[in-house]
Amino acid sequence: MGSDPAVASPQGSRAASAGAAEIGERLAEVRRRIAAVAGEPSRVAVVAVTKGFGVEAAAAAWAAGADALGENYAQELLAKAAGVPGASWHLVGPPQRNKMAQLAGTVALWEAVDRLPVVERLARVQPGARLLVQVNVTGEAQKAGCGSEEAAGLVEEARRLGLDPRGLMCVGPAGDPGGARRAFDLLAALGRDLGLPELSMGMSDDFELAVEAGSTMVRLGRRLFGPRPGRKAGRR
Repeated sequence: MGSDPAVASPQGSRAASAGAAEIGERLAEVRRRIAAVAGEPSRVAVVAVTKGFGVEAAAAAWAAGADALGENYAQELLAKAAGVPGASWHLVGPPQRNKMAQLAGTVALWEAVDRLPVVERLARVQPGARLLVQVNVTGEAQKAGCGSEEAAGLVEEARRLGLDPRGLMCVGPAGDPGGARRAFDLLAALGRDLGLPELSMGMSDDFELAVEAGSTMVRLGRRLFGPRPGRKAGRR
């Protein structure tokens, strides 16, 4: 498994110091761009997605003023949460039911709930948990998310079980600004129909389109941290 990402070497700490300033500058630039589109940047939360980066990057983003930190996988989230005390953590990937109990009490917002068994499991391991229902608004088979017609039922069931469904989440199509805008408009309309206040939509390549469509939460990885180490640049 390699070394614990939550334990930084002295060299890693020095590298993080230089990186911290750049992360802060990038976050400030994101907020300027949000303000240019939204008028009031405070209505849009910035979730810094640290997937593939070490705890130093997570700590730098939190110190720079990110509204929350996001992770896709349980083990990465738990390791980094231990190294960034006080941070607000979002699980932005589909929850694995066998890992959910480990995350209970650490995850402030479950952003990618898309199936009834996950709703039922969450109600058991973290009563009253805040969540977003992920909707597949593009129809792409490789994307997670329930169908638009299923969202209302999941929201209703979450409430019946004592959970707090705050809104909806989606992932737009890669490399297709027109398709992304259509997807975001569809999710925004669905959120209005369901009376939900939060919309998590928009990532590094399309966050301004998402904000224009009404996003209240953008999930940014590469925009803040650069390409993930050892991987080609991804959309997060």
